[in-house]
Amino acid sequence: MSSVATAEGKAPRVKRQGEFAVVARRLAKNPSAVMGLVVAVFLAIIAIFAPLIAPYPYQKQDLFHTRAAPSWQHLFGTDELGRDIFSRVIWGSRFSLTIGILAVAVGTSIGMTFGAITGYFGGAVDNIIMRLIDVLQSIPDILLAISISVVLGPGFMNSVLALSVGGIPMACRLTRAAILGIRHQEYLEAATSINASTARIILRHVIPNSFAPVLVSATMMIGNIIMAASMLSFIGLGVQPPTPEWGSMIAGGRSLIRSCPWMVTFPGLFIMLAVLALNMFGDGLRDALDPKLKK
Repeated sequence: MSSVATAEGKAPRVKRQGEFAVVARRLAKNPSAVMGLVVAVFLAIIAIFAPLIAPYPYQKQDLFHTRAAPSWQHLFGTDELGRDIFSRVIWGSRFSLTIGILAVAVGTSIGMTFGAITGYFGGAVDNIIMRLIDVLQSIPDILLAISISVVLGPGFMNSVLALSVGGIPMACRLTRAAILGIRHQEYLEAATSINASTARIILRHVIPNSFAPVLVSATMMIGNIIMAASMLSFIGLGVQPPTPEWGSMIAGGRSLIRSCPWMVTFPGLFIMLAVLALNMFGDGLRDALDPKLKK
């Protein structure tokens, strides 16, 4: 009898879901976000395994089949030098996606660092840094990237540096706004009471708890950076031929757009696909991380 009473007296176990599981469940209920994620992962797989997927080396020339229309031998046709456009588009995914990811990673890291400093300390430090951010944000991103590219010169890493600067203000503002909302939380006061260093408090407590809005912004920013990188390559300030970046491929075929439209159509379609997929996933991620939806 006592054993039955003891069993009945036990409190029922409540299975608590982790934050990641909750976000994943919300994302799974959003068809557009799932579709965007699938396409983004597909493009990433193509970029990683480009040497295995591309039927020809991207720099290989076949002067007997220049400007050839799409066929079974060349699925996307060939360019003015007889290079296989399908192979170059596949390899281009590696360069274009890498530029987008690296530029966002660099810009977001710098922006979050300054945002964490301004949000945590406030006062004169906040005023000085935010005024500098205002000046930086007053310059259009593409104009800023063009100016930096002119100074540094064209090239892969120079394009990454030029495009990363434009992402600093948004990451800084988002981090600062999030930190202003959690600056007086109990766990920060507890960390201060045990004499935790300022760097430890910022790195272990402040930044991780203000990362959600920055993550959403960074996801959607990758698509914008890919498009901006294509613009730089199109005007000759980005990745240089024969490297098969999507924007430089479009620039190479613009003079033949009437007679050989496939030279610009397929790289343009991949740019559109990458930007659309990342924006769809970022939009769904924003809804999944929205605190108003949490119970």
